[in-house]
Amino acid sequence: MVKFCSLFSGSSGNALFIGTEKTKLLIDAGLSGKKILEALSSIGEKPEELSAILISHEHVDHVRGAGILSRKVDIPIYANESTWCAMENGLGPVKLENKVAFNTGEEFEIGDICIRPFSIPHDAAEPVGFNFFAEGKRITTATDIGHMSDELLSYIVGNDLVLLESNHDIEMLRVGPYPWPLKKRILGDHGHLSNENAAKVITYLAEKGCSRFILGHLSSENNFPELAYQTTYNALNEKKIAVGSDVELAVALRDRVGQINII
Repeated sequence: MVKFCSLFSGSSGNALFIGTEKTKLLIDAGLSGKKILEALSSIGEKPEELSAILISHEHVDHVRGAGILSRKVDIPIYANESTWCAMENGLGPVKLENKVAFNTGEEFEIGDICIRPFSIPHDAAEPVGFNFFAEGKRITTATDIGHMSDELLSYIVGNDLVLLESNHDIEMLRVGPYPWPLKKRILGDHGHLSNENAAKVITYLAEKGCSRFILGHLSSENNFPELAYQTTYNALNEKKIAVGSDVELAVALRDRVGQINII
């Protein structure tokens, strides 16, 4: 049995949980340590049983609470070397033994979970998504994606569950209050994945056999959960893929814990 849950997912902070009976992992820690500890307790997890924190990239909405949690619970933080260099000064003191570096593209194990970090296109030092292999299941988290490519698709296809970015509605972003340089960054090849593009990717993945999807990292200004959900729902429906019977579709919320997935 593998347990997966979005604790928080959005432009204001990100933290995901994945665990087995033996191994408990936090993926990113972009909110206060207090909020993340409360969220873990709310899904029946003891913070002191965490095995590690995995960091996808150094932006503050992914690392804000990582140093605090490492110090409080005495757990290691895993990131690639480039990410460590970019985030280390902002984490505060972390024990030397709790600073662990992985190589992007190379599998490693924490307890009974095998992890493969893969490169994603985003404006960070060396951002990654994660494949998780445990108990014969495969789960992938991939957010902060400027564009989709065949190589990136190869890491996301064939999973039991995928959490994929559905950051913004293109028209909401274009007419919204953001200054043009920020709009250009979000829309660029190293920005964020739109609802429309996320829907295309999920439809493709569903046709290839994946049946559980979570939309994540929604913008607070340029999106809302119902719109992200409906955009993907409509794309699946056009391909005669029924949400609720053929596939499961959920939205990871920005400010509260999402549904617990047992796989």
